[in-house]
Amino acid sequence: MTVSSEYRARRIKIILFDVDGVLTDGTIWVLPVPFAQPDGSIGSKVVEAKGFSAHDGAGMTLARLGGLKVGVITKRISETVAIRARDLKMDFVYQGQAYKMKAVREIVQKTGVTLHEIAYVGDDVIYLPVMRQVGFAVAVANARTQVKAEAHYVTPNEGGYGAGRDAIEYILAAQGLLTKCITASIDEGNPVPPSMDIGKGGDLT
Repeated sequence: MTVSSEYRARRIKIILFDVDGVLTDGTIWVLPVPFAQPDGSIGSKVVEAKGFSAHDGAGMTLARLGGLKVGVITKRISETVAIRARDLKMDFVYQGQAYKMKAVREIVQKTGVTLHEIAYVGDDVIYLPVMRQVGFAVAVANARTQVKAEAHYVTPNEGGYGAGRDAIEYILAAQGLLTKCITASIDEGNPVPPSMDIGKGGDLT
Protein backbone atom coordinates (compact mmCIF):
# COMPACT_ATOMS: atom_id res chain seq x y z
CA MET A 1 0.00 0.00 0.00
CA THR A 2 1.31 3.44 -0.93
CA VAL A 3 1.51 5.85 2.00
CA SER A 4 0.74 9.47 1.11
CA SER A 5 3.19 12.25 1.90
CA GLU A 6 0.50 14.00 3.96
CA TYR A 7 0.00 10.91 6.10
CA ARG A 8 3.75 10.65 6.64
CA ALA A 9 3.94 14.33 7.61
CA ARG A 10 1.17 13.94 10.19
CA ARG A 11 3.35 11.57 12.23
CA ILE A 12 6.43 13.82 12.41
CA LYS A 13 7.79 14.99 15.77
CA ILE A 14 11.35 15.92 14.77
CA ILE A 15 12.59 17.73 11.63
CA LEU A 16 16.28 17.44 10.77
CA PHE A 17 18.04 19.50 8.13
CA ASP A 18 21.26 19.42 6.20
CA VAL A 19 22.91 22.85 6.19
CA ASP A 20 24.80 23.55 2.93
CA GLY A 21 22.33 23.57 0.05
CA VAL A 22 19.29 23.28 2.35
CA LEU A 23 19.43 26.05 4.96
CA THR A 24 21.88 27.88 2.68
CA ASP A 25 22.16 28.09 -1.09
CA GLY A 26 25.22 25.85 -0.94
CA THR A 27 27.78 28.61 -1.37
CA ILE A 28 30.66 28.37 1.11
CA TRP A 29 32.69 31.53 1.60
CA VAL A 30 36.18 30.79 2.91
CA LEU A 31 37.69 34.11 4.01
CA PRO A 32 41.17 34.91 5.35
CA VAL A 33 40.77 37.29 8.29
CA PRO A 34 43.81 39.24 9.56
CA PHE A 35 44.51 39.47 13.28
CA ALA A 36 47.27 40.89 15.48
CA GLN A 37 49.58 38.28 17.02
CA PRO A 38 51.16 38.69 20.48
CA ASP A 39 54.49 39.77 18.94
CA GLY A 40 52.75 42.59 17.06
CA SER A 41 52.90 40.96 13.65
CA ILE A 42 49.78 40.38 11.56
CA GLY A 43 48.63 36.84 11.04
CA SER A 44 45.51 35.49 9.40
CA LYS A 45 42.97 32.81 10.11
CA VAL A 46 40.33 31.28 7.89
CA VAL A 47 36.67 32.00 8.59
CA GLU A 48 33.86 30.11 6.87
CA ALA A 49 30.82 32.26 6.14
CA LYS A 50 27.35 31.19 5.06
CA GLY A 51 24.09 32.98 4.27
CA PHE A 52 20.86 31.85 5.95
CA SER A 53 17.27 32.67 5.05
CA ALA A 54 15.23 34.71 7.55
CA HIS A 55 12.17 32.82 6.26
CA ASP A 56 13.68 29.59 7.53
CA GLY A 57 14.39 31.25 10.88
CA ALA A 58 10.74 32.23 11.20
CA GLY A 59 9.86 28.67 10.21
CA MET A 60 11.81 27.33 13.18
CA THR A 61 9.64 29.50 15.43
CA LEU A 62 6.52 28.01 13.84
CA ALA A 63 7.91 24.50 14.36
CA ARG A 64 8.52 25.15 18.06
CA LEU A 65 5.03 26.60 18.46
CA GLY A 66 3.70 23.41 16.87
CA GLY A 67 5.55 21.23 19.36
CA LEU A 68 8.13 20.01 16.85
CA LYS A 69 11.84 19.65 17.64
CA VAL A 70 14.37 20.75 15.01
CA GLY A 71 18.03 20.11 14.34
CA VAL A 72 20.86 19.97 11.82
CA ILE A 73 23.18 17.17 10.77
CA THR A 74 26.07 18.25 8.56
CA LYS A 75 29.43 16.93 7.43
CA ARG A 76 31.26 20.24 7.68
CA ILE A 77 32.27 21.87 10.96
CA SER A 78 31.60 25.58 11.11
CA GLU A 79 31.31 28.11 13.91
CA THR A 80 28.83 29.94 11.69
CA VAL A 81 26.48 26.94 11.93
CA ALA A 82 26.93 26.78 15.70
CA ILE A 83 26.03 30.46 16.01
CA ARG A 84 22.95 30.15 13.81
CA ALA A 85 21.80 27.02 15.66
CA ARG A 86 22.08 28.86 18.98
CA ASP A 87 20.17 31.87 17.66
CA LEU A 88 17.39 29.50 16.60
CA LYS A 89 17.56 27.41 19.79
CA MET A 90 17.83 24.19 17.81
CA ASP A 91 17.32 20.99 19.77
CA PHE A 92 19.96 18.94 17.92
CA VAL A 93 23.23 20.10 16.36
CA TYR A 94 25.54 17.51 14.84
CA GLN A 95 28.57 18.70 12.87
CA GLY A 96 31.39 16.65 11.38
CA GLN A 97 29.02 13.81 10.54
CA ALA A 98 30.18 11.90 7.46
CA TYR A 99 27.56 9.21 8.10
CA LYS A 100 24.31 10.93 9.04
CA MET A 101 22.48 7.81 10.28
CA LYS A 102 24.83 7.61 13.26
CA ALA A 103 23.48 10.95 14.51
CA VAL A 104 19.90 9.97 13.68
CA ARG A 105 20.20 6.75 15.69
CA GLU A 106 21.56 8.75 18.64
CA ILE A 107 18.60 11.13 18.43
CA VAL A 108 16.20 8.17 18.37
CA GLN A 109 17.89 6.72 21.45
CA LYS A 110 17.85 10.04 23.34
CA THR A 111 14.27 11.02 22.56
CA GLY A 112 12.44 7.72 22.25
CA VAL A 113 10.89 8.68 18.91
CA THR A 114 10.78 6.21 16.04
CA LEU A 115 12.31 6.72 12.61
CA HIS A 116 8.76 7.09 11.27
CA GLU A 117 8.42 10.21 13.42
CA ILE A 118 11.49 11.92 11.95
CA ALA A 119 11.66 14.09 8.82
CA TYR A 120 14.92 14.83 7.04
CA VAL A 121 15.51 17.60 4.49
CA GLY A 122 18.42 17.12 2.09
CA ASP A 123 19.73 18.06 -1.33
CA ASP A 124 22.45 15.61 -2.36
CA VAL A 125 23.06 11.87 -2.63
CA ILE A 126 25.09 11.74 0.59
CA TYR A 127 21.78 12.11 2.45
CA LEU A 128 19.98 9.22 0.76
CA PRO A 129 20.82 6.66 3.49
CA VAL A 130 18.94 8.84 6.00
CA MET A 131 16.13 9.78 3.65
CA ARG A 132 15.47 6.13 2.87
CA GLN A 133 14.92 5.29 6.53
CA VAL A 134 13.07 8.23 8.06
CA GLY A 135 9.32 8.60 7.95
CA PHE A 136 9.25 11.74 5.80
CA ALA A 137 12.03 12.49 3.30
CA VAL A 138 12.10 16.00 1.86
CA ALA A 139 14.17 17.26 -1.08
CA VAL A 140 14.69 20.95 -1.77
CA ALA A 141 13.67 22.31 -5.17
CA ASN A 142 17.24 22.37 -6.47
CA ALA A 143 18.25 18.98 -5.06
CA ARG A 144 20.02 16.42 -7.22
CA THR A 145 17.70 14.42 -9.47
CA GLN A 146 18.41 11.18 -7.58
CA VAL A 147 17.36 12.81 -4.31
CA LYS A 148 14.12 14.20 -5.71
CA ALA A 149 13.28 10.77 -7.10
CA GLU A 150 13.32 9.22 -3.61
CA ALA A 151 11.76 12.10 -1.67
CA HIS A 152 8.23 12.02 -0.34
CA TYR A 153 7.96 15.77 -0.88
CA VAL A 154 9.89 18.37 -2.90
CA THR A 155 9.81 21.96 -1.65
CA PRO A 156 8.67 24.74 -4.00
CA ASN A 157 11.65 26.89 -2.98
CA GLU A 158 15.37 26.21 -3.33
CA GLY A 159 17.84 25.65 -0.53
CA GLY A 160 18.72 28.91 1.19
CA TYR A 161 15.57 30.58 -0.13
CA GLY A 162 12.89 29.26 2.20
CA ALA A 163 13.04 25.51 1.54
CA GLY A 164 13.31 24.79 5.26
CA ARG A 165 10.20 26.92 5.88
CA ASP A 166 8.39 24.98 3.12
CA ALA A 167 9.08 21.66 4.84
CA ILE A 168 7.99 22.96 8.24
CA GLU A 169 4.79 24.51 6.92
CA TYR A 170 3.89 21.34 4.99
CA ILE A 171 4.24 19.25 8.14
CA LEU A 172 2.31 21.70 10.32
CA ALA A 173 -0.45 21.95 7.70
CA ALA A 174 -0.72 18.15 7.55
CA GLN A 175 -1.05 18.13 11.34
CA GLY A 176 -3.72 20.83 11.24
CA LEU A 177 -1.53 23.26 13.18
CA LEU A 178 -0.23 25.77 10.64
CA THR A 179 -2.86 28.49 11.05
CA LYS A 180 -2.75 28.16 14.84
CA CYS A 181 1.06 28.46 14.84
CA ILE A 182 1.06 31.49 12.56
CA THR A 183 -1.49 33.19 14.82
CA ALA A 184 0.62 32.38 17.89
CA SER A 185 3.78 33.70 16.20
CA ILE A 186 2.29 37.20 15.91
CA ASP A 187 0.67 37.19 19.34
CA GLU A 188 2.41 39.74 21.58
CA GLY A 189 1.55 37.67 24.63
CA ASN A 190 3.23 34.50 23.42
CA PRO A 191 6.72 34.16 24.94
CA VAL A 192 8.17 31.88 22.23
CA PRO A 193 8.55 34.26 19.22
CA PRO A 194 10.50 36.98 21.09
CA SER A 195 12.96 34.38 22.38
CA MET A 196 13.70 32.92 18.93
CA ASP A 197 16.20 34.17 16.34
CA ILE A 198 17.02 37.42 18.07
CA GLY A 199 20.30 37.71 16.19
CA LYS A 200 22.89 37.87 18.92
CA GLY A 201 25.19 36.25 16.41
CA GLY A 202 28.65 36.05 17.90
CA ASP A 203 27.43 35.79 21.47
CA LEU A 204 28.09 32.12 22.14
CA THR A 205 27.38 32.25 25.87
